[in-house]
Amino acid sequence: MSMLFAKNSAGVSLRALDVVKIIAMWMAVLPALGQSAKPTYQTATIVDVKAHQDSAASASSVSRYDISIQLKNEIYVVLYTPPPGTYGNQYMKGMDMLVLVGDKTITYNDMLGVSREVPILSRMKAPDASSNH
Repeated sequence: MSMLFAKNSAGVSLRALDVVKIIAMWMAVLPALGQSAKPTYQTATIVDVKAHQDSAASASSVSRYDISIQLKNEIYVVLYTPPPGTYGNQYMKGMDMLVLVGDKTITYNDMLGVSREVPILSRMKAPDASSNH
């Protein structure tokens, strides 16, 4: 018994001190283990805007756009339906915006700071910049 709880010169049990150290270490580590990585918004550039071609059966008076967004070496084509009363979306080419890319959607914040989500229609590798010269 004296081996498990040997005392140092100050009279503190060494085994108890080790237990306190281990508990303190786990108290620091456990909160970090429970946190998942937060998704981060990244800067993307709108590289093309085209009117969406609906099939004849689903044609409506609502304007929709196929917007190509380049993020690093990927180009995403998303289907954008502007909110009622807004216009000028066809002139957004070249604009930078912060986006959050998901599996099937891209999330962005509009001019008023409202978070909006659009479906991804396709993804492709961006052409190599050196091949354009």
